[in-house]
Amino acid sequence: MLNQKISDIKNFKLEDAPLQKIDDPLILSSGINLYIKREDLIHPALSGNKWYKLKYNLIDAAEKNFNSLLSFGGAFSNHIYALASAGKIFGFKTTGIIRGEEHLPLNPTLKFAVNNGMELHYISRSEYRKKNDSEFLKKINEKFGDVYVLPEGGSNTLAVKGTAEILSGITVPFDYICLPCGTGGTIAGIISALNEIQFALGFSVLKGGTFLKDNVSHFLSEAEVKRKINWDINLDYHFGGYAKYNSQLLDFIRRFESTNNIQIEPIYTAKMFYGIYDLIHKKYFKPGSTIIAIHTGGLQGFNSSILLKPNRFRW
Repeated sequence: MLNQKISDIKNFKLEDAPLQKIDDPLILSSGINLYIKREDLIHPALSGNKWYKLKYNLIDAAEKNFNSLLSFGGAFSNHIYALASAGKIFGFKTTGIIRGEEHLPLNPTLKFAVNNGMELHYISRSEYRKKNDSEFLKKINEKFGDVYVLPEGGSNTLAVKGTAEILSGITVPFDYICLPCGTGGTIAGIISALNEIQFALGFSVLKGGTFLKDNVSHFLSEAEVKRKINWDINLDYHFGGYAKYNSQLLDFIRRFESTNNIQIEPIYTAKMFYGIYDLIHKKYFKPGSTIIAIHTGGLQGFNSSILLKPNRFRW
């Protein structure tokens, strides 16, 4: 039974993540080649970067005979959403420690988690900030028993190993690879797989995201990745903080979707694409460069009704 669970995880079938050229006139006129790697298409519930972050953690949990997984996240956490789905698929009990108070009815992300068997527990924001403290984790184990604890966002050394695999299948030579950042685990994996002439640029979706650079350095060190300098995290496109947005970003989403026929959401991917477009406009990237943007999924929590107003976006 145990060997079967490990085999199921290792051989889990995903759909392809095609590389799609962005033929937006705003991009074509710049001389920049922009592609999007459609990781949002690999699975209905384990899309984007989340499967890659979970994969080796799930294998490790199974090999260590854990039947229960526990992790942390906010009310809009793609990680909580994906963990609940993975638990149902592979036969793990799942528990989500949610930042803040319960609000009913549940939003689509948390409702999905509950429907997939996840047990939710809400804690105050002050308590949540202690989530990495040894005393706090000791209390978690005392309360929930023998659980395999994954950090917020699923970001750890095993996640770095998994997210390095996102680069597989990219056959187009590229200069830059871009992605949104919430904890830094995914970009750490990307960095670990880059060659010396490629550059990884993350876009913080959090206000005050300077700590992300330390997170990335820590993840790379823990994964024993040779020190690299070909990466950075841009802190200028958070639009007020996590899960916050304004009319300018919504207008950009409307235009992007109508022009490219690709859905993005305002928490992660839209902030990245807005940043890429703006930096192209400001001539940040070298002329003739090729950029790969990673679509990290997260579409399940987006209420598209906020896009019903007409598009007014202009640079």
